[in-house]
Amino acid sequence: MLPELVDVAKALLYNTMESIQIHSEFIQLNQLLKLLGWAETGSEANDFIDGGLVKVNGVQEFRRRNKIYPGSKVELDGQEIEVTAG
Repeated sequence: MLPELVDVAKALLYNTMESIQIHSEFIQLNQLLKLLGWAETGSEANDFIDGGLVKVNGVQEFRRRNKIYPGSKVELDGQEIEVTAG
């Protein structure tokens, strides 16, 4: 295998979680889903949350306006993101 491909493979294995920076104290969960593009509308974001499809820090979350602070990890449908301070 080419050295470049090995480096890419290692990066994929060890950096599976992406991050997003927020420039405020917190962001509401439904707003975060829209910002990430995981939901096209607020209604769709709320449906994901109401359906129990969203986890925050590994725990199923049903509060639409749950305050997500830097350091939190959010999951939906196999996607995971860490919120960081910007």
